[in-house]
Parts: sequence; structure tokens; C-alpha cells
Amino acid sequence: MTGMFLSRARLRPDSSVQAIAPLLLPEDGHARLGAAHRLVWSLMSDGPGRTRDFLWREEQPGAFLILAPRPAQADGALFDVESKPWAPGLRRGDRLGFLLRANPTVARSPAPGVRGKRHDVVMDALHGMPREERAGARRAAIVTAGAEWLARQGTRAGFALETDLLRIDGYDTVRIPRGGSVCAEFGVLAFEGVLTVTEPAALVAAVTCGLGRARAFGCGLMLLRRA
Repeated sequence: MTGMFLSRARLRPDSSVQAIAPLLLPEDGHARLGAAHRLVWSLMSDGPGRTRDFLWREEQPGAFLILAPRPAQADGALFDVESKPWAPGLRRGDRLGFLLRANPTVARSPAPGVRGKRHDVVMDALHGMPREERAGARRAAIVTAGAEWLARQGTRAGFALETDLLRIDGYDTVRIPRGGSVCAEFGVLAFEGVLTVTEPAALVAAVTCGLGRARAFGCGLMLLRRA
């Protein structure tokens, strides 16, 4: 797949921009993610008919990475933007370090032939466990369910995990207001580790499309580097 660009957008260091930075990106994590979603859209929406065709993540406070089939628009008022072509020359057997913030889910069908409903993998692993036991089992569920989910992604996405180097941090349940009392709610896990490329084209396609769900809200962008 060709024609992809990786853009880095940073809030300008000017005092006028930094003065309003807390308004643009609130400290509250839930409100912040919704605000960041809108800020990134301002850099990528080039017309009223544009649909989301990009992935993003907040790399550092006020600094965003955006992967898209076009460069991010330069916004001299708020952001400094740098873009470069993204075309990793991968080969089978390459070892790559990776970072991934993802919303991992699993589908559970209530009956044969019925489309399964999506469930957060951690909550799915804890389902059926007495409530008083869940806190103690939570960390094990994060590690086990998260690793199993990522290994499944690798099967279709052209990579194999080096499981002894896999690190899974955090487990945040994000609630983003959508107006009224309705919220978008999803779980987020942070992965870091090393993978081996098994199918280069499949891996490039998967990174381009994103892994997991909630991709509009900063999840799913896998960052790769040479191990």
C-alpha cells in the first residue's frame, strides 16, 4: 500500500497558544480525549464531505502523530505540522519494536447464527466472576486477555509476538460525553514489545487500517521501529 503520510502536529510554543492550551486540551482524561479528537479533525477535515481516513494518537501533551493517505493540513495559528511519506520497507523475519494504544474487544454470540455483541476483553475475562474477587483478578485478566487478543491480531496482520518481551500497562475505561447523558465508553490498553514480521504486506495493511476499535478516539495506531 502506497501514498501514506505520517504527520506530527504540535501545539505552538507561543505564549498566546500556551495560554489557551488548558482549554484546548483539558486535564480531565475523558474530556481531553474528546477535545483531542476534535483538534485532530481540524487538521484533517479538508471539506464537508470528508470521512475519517486517518489514525492518530497523542504522543506527548499537545503533540499528535497522524497516519493518513494525505499530509495533515498546516495550521499556523495553533499547530506546527511536519509530514513525511510513510512507506516502511519490511521483509519477512524483520524484528520490530512497537507501541500500541488499543481498544481490544471480543465478539460473543448469544446463539448460533446470531451476530455477536462486542465486549471489552478484560471485562469479558472477568465476566461471571464474583464481584468481590474481580479486583484481585484484574491484573491477571489484563495481561492474559490483552496478550491473547494481540496474538490473534498478529495471526491476520502478518506478525508474531515475542511474548517474553511484551509489556501491557494500564487499563483505562474511557467515557466521552456525546451530548445529554449519552457517553461513548470503551476500555484502553497500552502495549509495548517486539514483533517478528511474517507477512510484510499484511502488516502494512493492518497498521494502515488500525488495530482494534475506537480508532476515532486515538486508539489503534501501531508505531513501529527497528528492534
